[in-house]
Order: sequence, then C-alpha cells, then structure tokens
Amino acid sequence: MSSLHLITLDPAHFHAALVQKEMYAAVSPKVSVYAPLGLDLTEHLIRVARFNQRADSPTTWELEIHAGPDSLARMLREQQPGSVVILSGRNSSKIERIEQSVAHGFHVLADKPWILRSADLPRIAATLDLADEKGIIAYDIMTERFEVTSTLHRELVNSPAVFGTLLPGTPTEPAIYMDSMHRVSKTVAGVPMLRPLEFFDIDRQGEGLSDVGTHLVDLVQWIGFPDQAIDYTTEIEMLDARRWPTTLNEDQWRTVTGTAPLKPGNFDYYGNNFVSYTIRGIHVAMDVRWDLEGVSDTHVARFRGTKSSIEVRQGEPEAYRPEVYIVPNAGESIDEVRAALQAKLNELESSIDGVGIIDRGHEFLLEIPDHHRVGHEAHFAEVTRQFFAYLEDPKSLPAWEKPNILAKYYLSTKGVEMAVAKG
Repeated sequence: MSSLHLITLDPAHFHAALVQKEMYAAVSPKVSVYAPLGLDLTEHLIRVARFNQRADSPTTWELEIHAGPDSLARMLREQQPGSVVILSGRNSSKIERIEQSVAHGFHVLADKPWILRSADLPRIAATLDLADEKGIIAYDIMTERFEVTSTLHRELVNSPAVFGTLLPGTPTEPAIYMDSMHRVSKTVAGVPMLRPLEFFDIDRQGEGLSDVGTHLVDLVQWIGFPDQAIDYTTEIEMLDARRWPTTLNEDQWRTVTGTAPLKPGNFDYYGNNFVSYTIRGIHVAMDVRWDLEGVSDTHVARFRGTKSSIEVRQGEPEAYRPEVYIVPNAGESIDEVRAALQAKLNELESSIDGVGIIDRGHEFLLEIPDHHRVGHEAHFAEVTRQFFAYLEDPKSLPAWEKPNILAKYYLSTKGVEMAVAKG
C-alpha cells in the first residue's frame, strides 16, 4: 500500500487526536486539518503536539492547518480522492460529512455515532452501498472490540464446553445485560478535559444510548452473534426504554465547561438511558449512564449460558480495571467447567498468552497479564491499523459489518426515540 494521506475534518471530539497517538508505516506524517478557527481546533492541535513532544516514543506528525469556514466544501475541493478522512464529534451532522466524503472518493474512519435519528438509517445504507461501488471503505471506530476482556469474553461465550449456549432470558432476567457508566468530568492524556457546550446539547450530541451506548450494542452483536449478519427489520424487537437526567449545579457546570451557566439554577443533562429488546429471541437489557465524576469510566457485561455465565465486571472492588469472571450454573460440575476453561485458555495461548485462572470457590476469575492491558486510548491505534489492513485488501472487510452497523444504529436510535415518546 502506498503512503496514505490523512485528513482530519473539524475535530470536535478528542477521539480524533487519539487516532494519531502512534505513527503508522503506511501513512504519511503530513496530515491536513480542515476546521473552523476555534477552541475545538486549538485543543486538537495541542493534543497532537503533546504526542510529538512526549519523552517516550514521540510521534513525528506534521500538520497543515486550513482554518476557516466551510471546512467540508474546502476539503472536497482541495484534496485528492483516495485520502482518508478522520471524523469525530459533530454527531448530528456527521452522516452528511460521511456521505460527502464517500461520494467524492475518500475513505472514511469515523467515530461513533454516525446518526442520532432512525430516519437517517437509509442514509447509512446508501453510503455503504456507494462505498462498495467505488471500492472504498467507510469504517466505524469500535474500540471496545480491542479490549482484551472483550476478546476473552467473546471467546468464552462461544465455547460450548465452558458456556453452553445462550439462554433466551426474559425482560426481567435478560440473557445479556450491559451497563456502562461514563464520567462527565474526566482526564484525557493526563490533562483535565473541558466539555464543549455542544456536549450537553442532546439534539446535536445524542443521549447516552445513541452516543456511547453504540459500543454496548456493538458488543452484544459481536460477542453473542459472532461473524453473523443481523437483519434489524426481522430479527430485532424493541420492548422498553427509559431516560433520566444527570443534574449539574452552577459550580459543577463552571468546572466541567469552563463557562458561566446558561441560566440560573441547576442543569439537567439527559445522558442516561435504559433499553430492553430481543435479538433472534434472546432478551437483552442495557443501562447507559453519565455520572458527574469518578475515578474511571466503568463497564459491566453479563452473558448467561446453559452451563455458566461469562461476565466482565469493572468498578471499585476491581480497582476500576475490567476483569473476566466465569460463574458456573447451579448443578454444573465446577471441576468440569474449570477443565474446559483451562483447555480453552490453552487454545488461546498463541494469541493471548499467560492468562491464568483464580479459583474463588463459586466462580473463576481470569488472571490477565499486564502486557495485555494497553488501555482505552491505545485501542484507537489498534482500530486504525485494522482499518488500514482493510484498505490494503478491501475484500477482507467482513460482509456482516454492513448489516450489523445498520442493526446497531437502529437499536441506538430507536431506543432513545421510544424513551422520549414515553415521556
């Protein structure tokens, strides 16, 4: 593959910079940035500059800045097809930028979410079809697939000897449960992050489920139905959805945004959602929440099988680090489950080496070596390398990715719309 040219278009979220946390052999160090002059652009440049200036493995990016209005039109006019456009933020208008980039022959690596309204699903479908016709790739940045606990979760859920098969579950006792707690106040690359006002505009940014919740929906499909195309029109049924706010007082607002309150009194941020649905008859439930502050984002994922439950737990008892647990069902032989688990880990040794088993009596905890714990920010480079591999060999992009991105955004948008309709 010849040297690729990266273009960052209007970086309104820090994820755009994380794509450049590492250098890539097939990518030119010269990157074009098109954005309006403002705080978003300034923050992006500072983040990339810090990557270049760090003591440990500094990057060597060279940025060509095009600061001014009409960034999209100018990029399409000035840049050559075949370049890669990086998109992050500006969620309500992101699909237009993806559409235009693909139509003009650019590959696209776009952060979630691509859409906030279910009415825009046909636009995703048409854009992906056009990308296929043009021989280019538009790819969704799903970093959680590259977390080692997610990989182990997927392998174990799809091991009949350890897990059995998925139970159907019920609305009150789902077979698959996901919980994600994000923090409004957080630190990125060692620096406290100020949230732009747009972050709190749910019509432009999205609610919890339609934004960060896309990762949970993706993991349900990727873990529970691996390498399988999901038809959202026939295989998914929405059951229930709710929403509720996280409230910031005036001082908290100033700390998080660095600006004066929009109005006197408290601000209700509707970033929290619950959704219940079935996928091929399997009951799924998830909570997506935004707390004000905390040590870390946290994640819980539970898949219930006929032999055992496979769970990822993350929270204060686990020192805010995700861990994988195997909980044999009542009536199952603990010794047999342990033997099957050890056999599976032996099978995985060539790809995930050194994973051990801690026997906690009623359950098993996987002991994952630290060299597999690369952290959330490093996953952006892993996604990007996977994307470049697909550019090298477009036929290697799995056929199920297209229908499953539609299923994902159907669930994330319909869930919010159902919650809003309930009031």
